Amino acid sequence: MIHPARIKPLNSCRPVEGTYILYWMQASQRTEYNHALEYAVEQANELNKPLVVFFGITDKFPEANLRHYAFMLEGLTEVHAELEKRGIKMVVRRVAPEKGALELSRNAVLTVVDRGYLAIQKTWRARLAEKITCPLIQVETDVIVPVEIASPKEEFSAGTLRPKLQKQLQDYLVPLRKRTVRCDSFALNFDTLNVQDGEAVLQQLAVDRCVGRVKEYRGGTAAAKSRLAHFIRETCAGFAELRNDPSVDYLSHMSPYLHFGQISPLYIALRVGKAASKGSSAYLEELIIRRELSMNFVHYNPRYDCYEGLPDWARKTLREHKKDKRQYLYSRDELEGAATHDPYWNAAQTEMSLRGKMHGYMRMYWGKKILEWSPTPEEAFSRALYLNNKYSLDGRDPNGFAGVAWCFGKHDRAWQERQIFGKVRYMNAKGLERKFNIEGYVKKINLLLNRGDS
Repeated sequence: MIHPARIKPLNSCRPVEGTYILYWMQASQRTEYNHALEYAVEQANELNKPLVVFFGITDKFPEANLRHYAFMLEGLTEVHAELEKRGIKMVVRRVAPEKGALELSRNAVLTVVDRGYLAIQKTWRARLAEKITCPLIQVETDVIVPVEIASPKEEFSAGTLRPKLQKQLQDYLVPLRKRTVRCDSFALNFDTLNVQDGEAVLQQLAVDRCVGRVKEYRGGTAAAKSRLAHFIRETCAGFAELRNDPSVDYLSHMSPYLHFGQISPLYIALRVGKAASKGSSAYLEELIIRRELSMNFVHYNPRYDCYEGLPDWARKTLREHKKDKRQYLYSRDELEGAATHDPYWNAAQTEMSLRGKMHGYMRMYWGKKILEWSPTPEEAFSRALYLNNKYSLDGRDPNGFAGVAWCFGKHDRAWQERQIFGKVRYMNAKGLERKFNIEGYVKKINLLLNRGDS
């Protein structure tokens, strides 16, 4: 069953005469555990129509570059093949997504779309809803609990959202059945990019090529499931104790795949929960409570990507300490080049630049130091978002925006007042040295750098 709360009409149009049902796939780039896809299959079967899946590639998604597009296309190649096995034609076009969806909807009985939380994703759906002449139905599938069901407002912290989510989890932690398509759509002809040759498509796109692809992460559901299986089998048991230690690898590495919708958080939660490992509860706290707190943040706070979106108390205390003397000041270029006096920070920046992902604990330290080493807190916030969005495969994501904001006080409480930070939480190198084998982390990253793993 697809929970009714996941389904939301975006307009008031009634079904019209048409050739097919259209699913505009955008945020949820997968064929497994995709409520929007399964809902579209249900509608196609009820109306005895074929189903067509559309994906629009824009060359100008904000702050996206070659690294992000390459990872996405690896996943789309897999999506195309899996849809074909199910008798579903996939149409991929180089077009503004909402415009491509509008064009294909002209011959559709109704159109289904998955849900995105960022401003640009909301704008795309709103534009289509204004112009489309058939029903436009949004199906939420990239969270466990639909965001408005979880809470009707922006939450202060994980502590305030957690009990609300926990009341709802039993209703939503249920498996999703894969439906069989009754009418295949292979007889329908469309102009489409050949995503089976993702490299050729990538060469056609006029995208920013300043950041190259990474070797360590390959896009797609198969790669995501393989990593998840390894995590459950090998490292989940130690997650609670060792997840914050950057010198060892006890992370799931799901964030790039979750960002592109290549794996379902519901699928992950069910698999991890079934494993009942020693670290399962700690991991599900991160996957569900913390991740869905970030969805709450970007959905309810229209300034989630701006310094002005921080809590009043944080901006006030940072303003009061804005003119405090800073022992070190670095330009954005120096930060980007990992050219600071701090080998731990440099290693974190290098890891993100080379691998497309930074260890989660180091990302907190990394953001705190950008605040400490920038001329103003506003400039620091801008720099942190710029670097994270440029280099991280999981950048430009609700988790990324919330993570950067956390470094400046979001979802946190006031601490003892100190220079530069005011009452915003402080982190220092001595804390890393006391808790972890931080030199081992630096050596590991330097080895990557010397090998040229980029």
